Amino acid sequence: MNGFKMGHSNSGFSEAGLRRLREVLARHVDSGKIPGLVALVGRGDETHAEAIGTMRHDGGTPMRRDTIFRMASTSKPVSMAAAMVLLDECRLRLDDTVDPWLPELADRRVLKRIDGPLDDTVPARRPITVRDVLTSTFGLGMDMTSLGTPIMNAIFERGLTPDLPVPMPEPDEWMRRLGELPLMHQPGERWQYHISNDLLGVLVARVTGQSFEEFLRERIFGPLGMTDTGFHVPDDQIDRLPTLYAPDPQSGEFHVWDEAKGGRWSQAPAFPGGGGGLVSTADDYHAYFRMLLNGGMHGGWGFGMAVRTYRGDYASVGQFGWDGGAGTSTYADPGKQLTGILLTQVGMSVPNSARLIHDFWTTLYQAIDG
Repeated sequence: MNGFKMGHSNSGFSEAGLRRLREVLARHVDSGKIPGLVALVGRGDETHAEAIGTMRHDGGTPMRRDTIFRMASTSKPVSMAAAMVLLDECRLRLDDTVDPWLPELADRRVLKRIDGPLDDTVPARRPITVRDVLTSTFGLGMDMTSLGTPIMNAIFERGLTPDLPVPMPEPDEWMRRLGELPLMHQPGERWQYHISNDLLGVLVARVTGQSFEEFLRERIFGPLGMTDTGFHVPDDQIDRLPTLYAPDPQSGEFHVWDEAKGGRWSQAPAFPGGGGGLVSTADDYHAYFRMLLNGGMHGGWGFGMAVRTYRGDYASVGQFGWDGGAGTSTYADPGKQLTGILLTQVGMSVPNSARLIHDFWTTLYQAIDG
């Protein structure tokens, strides 16, 4: 177990608070429900890291601070940075239509009703804009309340989302398939999850003439020293990637969702998905969120992450970040100059990692000193 550096300063954390945080995290691992975790918390210039447990549920290699995790939907806040760079450089404008770069999405049709047949449509009232893509309102997304409808079935069958039930094709083919479908809602009308974040990667690649990963590496990962962040783990580093589990909801038995060697992240994907494809480390993510806290880029939900707009519990208004279905949680709080990163290898098929995440944030806010 990596011990916390115990320190006392007005800008940081209380010794007792950090001890309690470590105890709470260790309790989840000791329960047998979370094989291992890495937590990193930062306030001002002070950081503390904790690595507890093992890479597999049946023991073996211990978790380390530099363990590489599948970030799942916590990829979204990072991949959005590529779009912010292009907006800053006026290579994209929020209210421009996407048609010049994404001609597959020109002249859209929109379903008359969400559960209707795919050919029962009306014309879109207006073209899709860059803003629609960045705010997840372009008209298509993962709508779990509409499972079983013709449009959701078509999205899954065409490989437009990760792992269900066919692999995602390379970006141009993905766009072609996406362009064959009607929209679920009129552009700008409704927020919908996920697909827009993958679409963003295609948009960035076409505007820049580089692959999405090349652009991220050149403009975000490289400058910030995020050397372990990317869309796959190289062979010589694969031992740093833990097995990913999706426990059985009934029995709690650990089912392997993805092995490290030979698994989905062991080679470059056909589609580098900004919505959920990144792997990274606690320190890489900390570098990114520190950049945001230092006045880099951040926006409403809009732009790739949630921003807290009301006080519902311990966290301040203005806290931003997101969680991932592979058991990851990353947020920053500008008011308190606080970052928190919690990474596990337990998917959200059961509530265990969600409970751990909840307890991490509750205890972290109590550990703030001054």
